[in-house]
Amino acid sequence: MVTVTIHGEKREFAQGTSFETIAADYQKEYDGTIALVTVNGKIRELFKKVTKDCTIDFFTLRDDIGYKTYVRTATMLLLKAVHDVFGPEAAQESCVEFAIGHGYYVNVMGKVPVTVGSAEKILVRMRELTEQGTPFMKRSYPLEDAMELFRNKGMSDKEKLFRYRMSSAVNVYEIDGYYDYYYGYMLPNAGYVKLYDLIPYEDGFMLLLPTRKNPGVVEPFDDRRKLFETMEASQDWGRKAGIETVGDLNDQICSGSMSELILVQEAEQERKIGEIAKEIVSRGNVKFIMIAGPSSSGKTSFSHRLSIQLRTLGKTPHPIAVDDYFVDRELTPRDENGDYNFECLEAIDVKRFNDDMVSLLEGKRVELPAFNFKIGKREYRGNFKQLGADDILVIEGIHGLNDRLSYALPNESKFKIYISALTTLNIDGHNRIPTTDGRLLRRMVRDARTRGASAQRTIQMWPSVRRGEEENIFPFQEEADAMFNSAQIYELAVLKTFAEPLLFQIPKGVPEYYEAKRLLKFLDYFLGVPSESLPNNSICREFVGGSCFHV
Repeated sequence: MVTVTIHGEKREFAQGTSFETIAADYQKEYDGTIALVTVNGKIRELFKKVTKDCTIDFFTLRDDIGYKTYVRTATMLLLKAVHDVFGPEAAQESCVEFAIGHGYYVNVMGKVPVTVGSAEKILVRMRELTEQGTPFMKRSYPLEDAMELFRNKGMSDKEKLFRYRMSSAVNVYEIDGYYDYYYGYMLPNAGYVKLYDLIPYEDGFMLLLPTRKNPGVVEPFDDRRKLFETMEASQDWGRKAGIETVGDLNDQICSGSMSELILVQEAEQERKIGEIAKEIVSRGNVKFIMIAGPSSSGKTSFSHRLSIQLRTLGKTPHPIAVDDYFVDRELTPRDENGDYNFECLEAIDVKRFNDDMVSLLEGKRVELPAFNFKIGKREYRGNFKQLGADDILVIEGIHGLNDRLSYALPNESKFKIYISALTTLNIDGHNRIPTTDGRLLRRMVRDARTRGASAQRTIQMWPSVRRGEEENIFPFQEEADAMFNSAQIYELAVLKTFAEPLLFQIPKGVPEYYEAKRLLKFLDYFLGVPSESLPNNSICREFVGGSCFHV
């Protein structure tokens, strides 16, 4: 017998009892399904067994790490079904590319007919596996054996990925004869994946899953066409550059040609910024460029680079930060926890903003405010503006795409731009990189450099930041006249060298430790790239330092 401490209570269990069995005794105490356990502070999957005295706790599907486990397990379940219905090659070639809302786009690369009938066949097989509770098995392979396993199965992307691993062993998952590799944890069996749907979409399928916010239902797909087209264009660029996965990027790093890749990527971004500037000028009556995007999307650097392009076309841009229109601190709304909610629209003096912008549009001379963040008040410091024929305002703020912010301005005077770091690089064909991971690492590095904030603090704040984005930015992204992807295919290899020391500082025993460990494992796939090769106007420099825009 072993002694297990749970919620301060000591209980006796037979040695070899699975954590799934133990979790079943406590499931009634939790709102969400228990997905993982922590054993003396280390995360363990439910199919693992207790072997010695320990203290355990639980993660549910409502926790971020538990929800990610659900998504990962559902993805493998889908690929297993594709394997069974359409053959091994179809599963091997399928690529899990990116998320659109609560849908995960799987490009089947022409190996499966993209029809409603195909989707139904795959769903039937997935449901069979779910109803049978088919188990997921996990086995540790020596590195060379794992490479040989996936080489024989035609999964060269995984073989390439493992080539750069420092570890001598690889964990491989198997469900009913189907083998795959995933970075992260898995649920014990297919019976845990109860809710999902599959619909044909473009060259593949959208795997629809419940959200953390509403875990009991699969909501109808919210088609975000502009976002999809932007991400697909970036994916295509990566394919043409021969860099679709981390293994491809590591190959490029080892070849000594990173400087050229960086220059090519930067030139591609500059070309797109130039095209947006030309579209703005071609409209003739645009006076307000409204730029919005989530945290760490590179809005400031983008605004500067867009302004330079506008100058080459004869325009005189003037930057305006919506943050300068914050209401005084004591008037700021508070959230459910009693903290100031700086991200809601009500935190902005919308009327004053509109009054000033309308006056500028009418040709009047206006004194613009500057918000003093130290004292929490708006100040006037003699910053007067008056728009001439070629003047144009570049307005940056999270509410830029929301017409409630600029309700008094004629639509024809506004050009809306959505910017985000839409990472399209994959770890391998079946392991996507969430766009939020790239932005979190960007913010972590920048916060440490410019604000002296620890990685622990950045991770701690991130859920609140994400809630603000979900409420105030993402619902309006399809309103944009143009979308810009600020993610650079090489940037995670650059951020690695700055982020790893910060993450290692997070001590065991704090809630943020688990996210730090996950990110460290993620960064371990990348070879590092020094920042010296980055141009001084690179968006990446906004985060690692050395930008000519002094950001």
